[in-house]
Amino acid sequence: MMRSALALVIFGGGLAQTTFPPALRVGDITPDIPLILVVLLALRRGPELGCLAGFVTGLLQDAAAGGFIGAQALTKTLIGFFIGQVGGRLWVREPLVQVPGLVLLSLAEGVARFLLLQIFHFPGSFGDLMLYIVLPQSIYNGFIGAAVVLTLIGAERLRGGARWR
Repeated sequence: MMRSALALVIFGGGLAQTTFPPALRVGDITPDIPLILVVLLALRRGPELGCLAGFVTGLLQDAAAGGFIGAQALTKTLIGFFIGQVGGRLWVREPLVQVPGLVLLSLAEGVARFLLLQIFHFPGSFGDLMLYIVLPQSIYNGFIGAAVVLTLIGAERLRGGARWR
């Protein structure tokens, strides 16, 4: 079961990121579907699987984007590991905690990616990046994440109350 969840996140998230964003685009903002799936998987499966899923999905996103290889792989790896660690220590299984947490982690991932790219003299300004890309994408990730979490809760109830694992 763990392998199927990992495969779903890695390949399903990558496929969704390349297929759905044109349909889900609002203005110039698209959701980061692999990040949403990495966060939800890390919350439910722990830091090791979150770290692995974050690395592979981030690397696939980097390769598909054609830019700096490794930026998204590193940031999603760190996010997957961090949320997997926190998920085991705090009460984060509730949707009212998961969705705002996803928004905050999306912000953190955007800031971390910007700081990493600054090492390589990325030409964008921090204020513009936050205002026009990272903040709107984080909020949008929250909406998509809420839909995913509510869908998972509905599926759990249909299966007889068993938690999604």
